[in-house]
Amino acid sequence: MKRLSVTSAVLLTVLLLAGCSVPGASTSSDPTSAGSGSSSDQSGKSDQSGTSVQPGEAGAPDGSTGNVTSENRDVITTGSVSITVEDPITSAQDAVTITEQAGGRIDSRTENPATDNQPASANLALRIPSDALDRTLAELKKLGTVNFVSLNASDITQQTRDLDARITSLQTSVDRLLTLMEQATSTTDLIAIESALAARQSELEGLQSQRDYLADQVDFSTITLDLYSTGTVAPGSPDDFWTGIVAGWNALVAALAAAMVGVGFALPWLLALSLVAAIVGLVVWLSTRRHKPV
Repeated sequence: MKRLSVTSAVLLTVLLLAGCSVPGASTSSDPTSAGSGSSSDQSGKSDQSGTSVQPGEAGAPDGSTGNVTSENRDVITTGSVSITVEDPITSAQDAVTITEQAGGRIDSRTENPATDNQPASANLALRIPSDALDRTLAELKKLGTVNFVSLNASDITQQTRDLDARITSLQTSVDRLLTLMEQATSTTDLIAIESALAARQSELEGLQSQRDYLADQVDFSTITLDLYSTGTVAPGSPDDFWTGIVAGWNALVAALAAAMVGVGFALPWLLALSLVAAIVGLVVWLSTRRHKPV
């Protein structure tokens, strides 16, 4: 009778654990839609006072992720950079070297050699460590003439905090089920506990995967680099007085050259029309003179 009571108590505990939902512990197939999460456990972990440990500081684990921005914020930075270079293929390799020396990586790389129908170009998706982004961009700009730079920052601090809270809650539930499994006295109890444990562990792994994805996005900024051959992209507007003079002079020369081309194109037509007009005028004059009374 006593053993029956113990078994009933264990089964009741398992059912309560399996039935009670962990607050906000639903998983999402899209790592970026993790509800609203918290700083990744992999990323700069917080000490007991709530102050985040930045990567490289004492107490931060190797390869830590998360708080790579100031004021303990988790920010995902993305952007696009367009540069005109003499040889896009060679410059693409230079960009790879610059990125790898900064501790980054190349997610994709497309090179289009020059043909009779199109000039050479290259496109790269760079993953650059967020704390080295400014320095790396400055090196990339030296490859040629910058057409434009566009950066966008998205703050996901609240999202990562909420995600860590959900992970902690699920981990606690898993630990309790493991303890109950050790105390199980019958096959029925063990099966029930294992079923609940498998569901919680699957959910926990899904949230941890989302956390790891967000940590990687925070740690490594995603920059799309487009490299174009000289003359294929219009230069940007001048940014000071002297470059304005140079740009104005170049525009004047280009306009005069275009005007001369237009005149050269129209000149044969003008000569032909003048000849036709002269013939018509001569015919009219002769006709008028013939009918004039003597």
